[in-house]
Amino acid sequence: MDQLRSLRIYVEVVAAGSFAGAARTLNIAPPIVTKAVSELETALGARLLNRTTRRLALTDIGERYVQRARQILADLDEADAMVTESHQAPSGTVRVLCPPAFAAHELVKYLPAFYQQFPAVQLAVTTRPTVTTLNDQFDLSIISLPQPLTKGEFIARPLGKATFVLCASPGYLARHGTPATPADLQRHNGLLPAVNAVRKELTLYRQSAILQELPESQEPTTVPIPTQQALLATGHLDLLFNAAVAGLGITGLPSFMAQGALADGRLQPVLPEWHAGALHLYAAIPTRQFVPANTRAFLDFLVAIYQDAQEDPWLPY
Repeated sequence: MDQLRSLRIYVEVVAAGSFAGAARTLNIAPPIVTKAVSELETALGARLLNRTTRRLALTDIGERYVQRARQILADLDEADAMVTESHQAPSGTVRVLCPPAFAAHELVKYLPAFYQQFPAVQLAVTTRPTVTTLNDQFDLSIISLPQPLTKGEFIARPLGKATFVLCASPGYLARHGTPATPADLQRHNGLLPAVNAVRKELTLYRQSAILQELPESQEPTTVPIPTQQALLATGHLDLLFNAAVAGLGITGLPSFMAQGALADGRLQPVLPEWHAGALHLYAAIPTRQFVPANTRAFLDFLVAIYQDAQEDPWLPY
């Protein structure tokens, strides 16, 4: 008896609910299905199925056995796929969902290195303003959350933490002065994310409090933003970025967006000891089982780049 073959046939009989249904699915003759299940029961010394003229019913041991059998077959299929993929270069399209700011200001910088390493893989990147959980219509989702991920019915690999840094153009600060305290922000032109346009306030945290548990001595502070001072409110972070560079006012940007402009002088930090919250970034896939080689290659590439940074890797000060 070929026990592995009989095992596959038995699992299919249970799934189909009949010997005839299993035979059609497996494209084999019904007597072969009946014989395989009988040989399996004989080898095990136990009845797995109760047969009647109308239906099949699992015995108690048969129900427990089929659960283990499914897991064994799944593990075997995954092992086979791993070996097969190890002899093949990753290829094909990986569908990626990503916040637009991260895609345009961070992900794109590493694509030449990725394509040099995996020339047969193509990335199809879709951007949406907020990506806070896995979307199973995509092979990989880059999600961002204001707090660390605590649960989820998917696999998530941490990439790092980005803080929202306050910044403005040198020209704007030369005309209006540089704030020395959070309260000074009330006298400046504000460029706000859409959520702050509703609340008309800005919550600031001490730098060390963003990246670890908040000490009692470092409570956040809330700064009211007068309506007339909020010149621009939008959920489009690139619009906030370009408005700040153009000298329109003070804004808060994720550090991976602001890093280059702060380095080349287009923007200057404002209240560098304070930050306006954080983004916790993850690369998420639906499951560990049967991950295509191209998706695995892209996931491992991202993890190797960011190495689960425990502190903000983009913060320039």
